[in-house]
Amino acid sequence: MLERERAQSTVLRGSEDFEGPAGADDLLLRVARGDEAAFGQLYDVVSGSVFGLVRRVVRDQAQSEEVFQEVMLEVWRTAGRFDPGRGKAMTWIMTMTHRRAVDRVRSAQAASIRDERVGALGVTTPFDEVVEQVTERLEQRKVRRCLKFLTELQRESVVLAYYQGHSYPEVAGLLGVPLGTVKTRMRDGLIRLRDCLGVTV
Repeated sequence: MLERERAQSTVLRGSEDFEGPAGADDLLLRVARGDEAAFGQLYDVVSGSVFGLVRRVVRDQAQSEEVFQEVMLEVWRTAGRFDPGRGKAMTWIMTMTHRRAVDRVRSAQAASIRDERVGALGVTTPFDEVVEQVTERLEQRKVRRCLKFLTELQRESVVLAYYQGHSYPEVAGLLGVPLGTVKTRMRDGLIRLRDCLGVTV
């Protein structure tokens, strides 16, 4: 409960203090219209806050990276639902982030409790739990399979940014390429991933 309150406080502080060099509200509205360049700019603006909140709630590095990727894909996919008349873009994104992070923690805790119960009772896992576990594994495999459809340069950029938590400038430095090139790779890579996963804007 204390961790949840801290995370919620972080969301509120982040959304109140955020101004955004290019205006997150405007960028998100452009993303809703399918503007890939705006998505790259929005990523630069929000990625640090998003990953920071996820990391504080989830704690586990690998799971934090997965949740971060899920959030950014959800921002791209559901940007059309953002209503500037009901609040700021940063608040909308950070609320989404917090929800995803808490869901992951609850899922992990539930899985741990199920495993403990199954082990203690010495019985097989119920069918519905098996289906849930298989579905989650299939989703992970699908993402890994879709990564193979990216070019090597796109895949390197996506993995460094989403799975290892590097910012665009850091990715550019690690790969030794201009920042603009990294942004282009990321946009094209995310669009290919979206199409491969069957996600529509």
